[in-house]
Amino acid sequence: MLSAVFVGLVAVEHIYIMILEMFLWDSPRGMKTFGLTKQQAESTRSMAANQGLYNGFLAAGLIWGLFYPDATIGWQIQMFFVGCVVVAALFGGATAKRSIWLTQGAPALIALLLLLFL
Repeated sequence: MLSAVFVGLVAVEHIYIMILEMFLWDSPRGMKTFGLTKQQAESTRSMAANQGLYNGFLAAGLIWGLFYPDATIGWQIQMFFVGCVVVAALFGGATAKRSIWLTQGAPALIALLLLLFL
C-alpha cells in the first residue's frame, strides 16, 4: 500500500509538470518555476509542450500500473514507469538542473525501492 501511495505521488507530480509545461509555460508561475524570462518562455513554448506531453505519458503509465486488474502485471508496469522517471531524473539533474535529483528523482527512487522491497 505504501508503494502505491508513492507511485501515486510520482504520477501526480508528473501531471503537475505536464500542466506547467504544456499550458502554463509562459505564465508567471511557469516562468518562475523554470527560471525563464518572458522572451525565453515564448521562444521555447513548443519544446516545453512536447516535454509536457512526455511527462503526461509517464503519469499515465504509472496510473495504468496502479489500476491494472492483475497485480503482478500492474507491479511490472509500475516498475517500468518508475524506472523511466528515475532515469529521466538522473539525466535531467546531470544536464539541466541539479534540483531535479531531489524534486523528481528522490520520490521516484523511494517508490522504486518500496516496489522492490514491500
